[in-house]
Amino acid sequence: MGNSKEKQKIDDFFELKKSDKKALILYNDDYHYFDFVINALVKVCDHTEIQAEQCATIVHYKGKCDVKQGQYKQLKPMHEALIEHGLNAAIE
Repeated sequence: MGNSKEKQKIDDFFELKKSDKKALILYNDDYHYFDFVINALVKVCDHTEIQAEQCATIVHYKGKCDVKQGQYKQLKPMHEALIEHGLNAAIE
């Protein structure tokens, strides 16, 4: 029985950790050019050029894109920096 309780504790721990995971979402707007968005993602989110291009394309065609995942405290400064660049972003 000890093993079953320990396994449940481990499962609960990882389930909790999954719920801590948040996403930084970038939304489309009609004001910024692709190059501006790409440069902001490279600078703020530490994306490669290709990754930033892909995210910008997804944002353009789908209206939003999950540009980074992590814990809230990791994403908050990135969110604020994207907002300072004039981009529309949220942490969900």
